Amino acid sequence: MKIKEDITVNGMSCKHCVKAVSEAVKDLDGVKKVKVDLEDKRATVEYDDQKVNLETIKAAITEAGYTAV
Repeated sequence: MKIKEDITVNGMSCKHCVKAVSEAVKDLDGVKKVKVDLEDKRATVEYDDQKVNLETIKAAITEAGYTAV
């Protein structure tokens, strides 16, 4: 099933941060689409919940050096 989630991402301050978060998430198997908004400090992620879950996505953001809420 395709799921769409908005995740608050703390610690982003520039376009490089946006790129780092985007790349960390888009490389996960099952992620269909990711849009990161620096101004809103939010990542909108569409994913297949049969392949990846929200906790794995948040862990990827944390591993990239940011805080996913």
